[in-house]
Amino acid sequence: MTETAVHGARVYRSDTAARTIRGWCEERLAEFSGLHHLPEIPTAIGPTRAFRFEGGSGAPVVVLSGTNFNSALSASPCSDMSDERDVILVDLPGQPGLSFGRRPRGQRARAYGAWFQEVLPELVDRPAIVLGHSLGAAVALAAEPCPLVKGLVLIGPAGLTAAATSPELMRVTLPWMIGPRDDKSTRLLNFMSGPDQRYPVHPYAEWMTMVGRYCRTSLAPGPLPTESLLVWKEKNVTVATGSDDEFFSPSRLHAPARRFLDVELRVLAGAGHLAFYEVPQKVRELVNGADT
Repeated sequence: MTETAVHGARVYRSDTAARTIRGWCEERLAEFSGLHHLPEIPTAIGPTRAFRFEGGSGAPVVVLSGTNFNSALSASPCSDMSDERDVILVDLPGQPGLSFGRRPRGQRARAYGAWFQEVLPELVDRPAIVLGHSLGAAVALAAEPCPLVKGLVLIGPAGLTAAATSPELMRVTLPWMIGPRDDKSTRLLNFMSGPDQRYPVHPYAEWMTMVGRYCRTSLAPGPLPTESLLVWKEKNVTVATGSDDEFFSPSRLHAPARRFLDVELRVLAGAGHLAFYEVPQKVRELVNGADT
């Protein structure tokens, strides 16, 4: 499909900012010798970039990252999954990365759901597991079930309920937004991490400082319409969150996971909102469990 949507806010503060972010992502992706760059995919909300690790004979897994994250950061925790299956990483248009640098205007959840339905047949030719983190989980849920989706694995998912806010979140977020530096990025990332994954300088601090400096960040999406969620009921859906997730805690997700999807929440002990990156082996086990 050609690009037809009316686009909203630009992700990047300037053309120089866009080149800086894209260059950083290209450099990180180049570190993975087994990662193949797929042809750019034209879509209704803008050109989309995706990448593949070729792997075992299991169902392929398609990875959708969360807000402010992308394939350049997700490649490392996902690379080991290629022992069992192909791993396809996708940069969301409207998020920092290598896809289109403007956000959909209007009903963003609906636009992203339609985008995923459009792009999935370009990525796989057989049923796949869709692995979504945070915003990426909401994108997967906003799409409709189809024969190319064998199952969903949703980590710290947005879309089922509103993200929690707190005074501590404001204390770590506002300084990062006003004057991003690695120490402020570390405080924000440590807030998003489990107690055993907090660092004097967080491994992703450089990236988050660049995001704060060069990008216009977006908020977590709100709950999806009930009808969008209920179509996934009785499907092969796994919902998990970190025991210490400050945004989507187990207490926030238990009830909507049961009510809308008829599944029991899996709790990843010791992990925070960055569970996707903190406990990749546990995430890999969830993907393997969904491929049965």
